[in-house]
Amino acid sequence: MRKKIVAGNWKMNLDKISSKNLVLEILDKTDNNDINIIISPPFIYLEDSVKDCLRRDNVLIAAQNCSSYDNGAYTGEVSAKMLSTIGVDYVIIGHSERRQYFNESNEVLNDKLTQAISNNLKIIFCCGEDLEQRENNEYFDVIKDQLNSTIFLLSKENFRNIVIAYEPIWAIGTGKTASSDQAQEIHFYIRSLIKDKYGDKISNETSILYGGSCKPSNSLEIFSQHDIDGGLIGGASLNSTDFVSIIKSL
Repeated sequence: MRKKIVAGNWKMNLDKISSKNLVLEILDKTDNNDINIIISPPFIYLEDSVKDCLRRDNVLIAAQNCSSYDNGAYTGEVSAKMLSTIGVDYVIIGHSERRQYFNESNEVLNDKLTQAISNNLKIIFCCGEDLEQRENNEYFDVIKDQLNSTIFLLSKENFRNIVIAYEPIWAIGTGKTASSDQAQEIHFYIRSLIKDKYGDKISNETSILYGGSCKPSNSLEIFSQHDIDGGLIGGASLNSTDFVSIIKSL
């Protein structure tokens, strides 16, 4: 049975006090242990968030990134080992903003995957097409290439550490949202690719999340689709009322 997941990616937002308050508000307003809630604050708030979330088995912590290196003279980098030692559960790898703004290639992403798996971190791996690729009907090929060049290189055992987040880049922070049918089409396609690569069992066990301007007004319709197992939430995760509403819709 696939895990139902709502993950909040705070990106580079909030200060220490508002970060702590947001975590506490989310904990106070949710009580459904059937859904995994993943909170992904900036690096410097990770340890505080971990301490607050330890009282709930279904509330987990994700880092927004990790280094492709194990250790060494890499100023400003944070290693997967460092994250693991403070109790982080997941790391987000392959987010479109990292690919676009920091030029992260498939080679870099594969190094990050290796680091995360070696340090017992689970992974939220992002994939998705931009507006030009969508309008040119190239999105199936784009998704397939992104997966074949990265997570589909993993063994069956290591692939079990993967949660996939489909993020249509044209819908991130733009206010645009893929229709529920568009989202389901891609999620079904991704699951079929997993089936072809790893078989029915792993395909049916892999959680695939939708990420792209998901909010309380559309989350119920999106989550009602058969192959959508939750969401990777951006802006709406910064408001406890909106985020909890999305959780409850799942």
